Amino acid sequence: MADAARAPGSVLMTADTVGGVFSYAIELARALAARGVRTSLATLGGPLSGPQREAAGRVPGLAVFESSFRLEWMEDPWDDVARAGDWLLELEERLRPALIHLNGYAHGALDFRAPKLVVAHSCVLSWWAAVLGGEAPPRYDRYRREVARGLAAASAVVAPTRAMLDALLRHHGPLPAGSRTEVIPNAADPARFAPRLKEELVLAVGRLWDQAKNIEALGEVAPHLPWPIQVAGSDVRPGGGAGAIPHPSPLPWLERLGELSPSAVAAALGRASIYAHPARYEPFGLSVLEAALSGCALVLGDIPSLREVWGDAALYVDPGDTEALRRALWTLIDAPGARREMAARARARALGFSARRMARGYLRLYGELLGRGPSEEARSPARGAAEVLERRGTSGFAAAPPAKKASAPCA
Repeated sequence: MADAARAPGSVLMTADTVGGVFSYAIELARALAARGVRTSLATLGGPLSGPQREAAGRVPGLAVFESSFRLEWMEDPWDDVARAGDWLLELEERLRPALIHLNGYAHGALDFRAPKLVVAHSCVLSWWAAVLGGEAPPRYDRYRREVARGLAAASAVVAPTRAMLDALLRHHGPLPAGSRTEVIPNAADPARFAPRLKEELVLAVGRLWDQAKNIEALGEVAPHLPWPIQVAGSDVRPGGGAGAIPHPSPLPWLERLGELSPSAVAAALGRASIYAHPARYEPFGLSVLEAALSGCALVLGDIPSLREVWGDAALYVDPGDTEALRRALWTLIDAPGARREMAARARARALGFSARRMARGYLRLYGELLGRGPSEEARSPARGAAEVLERRGTSGFAAAPPAKKASAPCA
């Protein structure tokens, strides 16, 4: 295709190390490498874990540049966001990528020479509306402004579901006339997630401290089911704020597996017969995709994004209705034939979310952005590092008053 012929030789991509964005970035970088595109990955939010470093090392040609700058959704982040912006500008000056791929918002306002796209994986405002109801309080006004500026300055804005894109535009839009938006679903490698000998257990994977995951609902129904419910994930909130699980009282009924390595997560998914994710908020649900590839029957929160991705391949429950959750889990526990049918349906649908499909979508968009031609600034002579340093004051980031409360999760 014409756009693929204009695919960039190299991409500078950002990713945080806190949530699923890193897995997404690794999967995309691997798929791009198979098409001859080199990725430089600039990581934020904290040092890479051992498994993350190992995963990055398996991607051909991937160069990783680490930092521990706080993320824009964390508590009192703005000095770090500004320093991270300076660092990204310097990386671009040194690496000269053909395109900038940002998996965050605020840095979309930076004065990069290359075309830049912003990918919307989550957002504090849409999280707040879905999980807590209403609008986020005034302490997030700075976040509102910086996200809106980053989106407005991006060459294109991508989301993994139409539901996430609509939520983004509802809370931060409208974008400038002519702005390019697109939905490109995420992907997972079926070679890493495969059904094993199934056991009589229900599994959930996610951040236990994040109310969006609704782990407490599973804790409430667990004593009323004949199968155990296992949960894997961290209960420590990164970036400051309370680290306690929001509703600790029902969690003793759950079998806590702790924070597992990717290989251990894959093994647990392979054993589980049912994957439960009664989420209140989920822009895509990479863990659900991994569970479906692993042959789990799915019980999911009845929210637009999960309906969009899974269609008739899952059972859905109102996230606030624990009795409906109990009934849905009982239905699958009590009917092995129906459970196997739902698992097969989920896996068949999951196989459509391939890395090749994801890479094809991004390459098409990359080609379109590069086909527009360089900006006036990019046509000027190459600028040295000194000029980048001079431009630091024009990035639009300034010191913010210290935050008074913990930030909502948005990774």
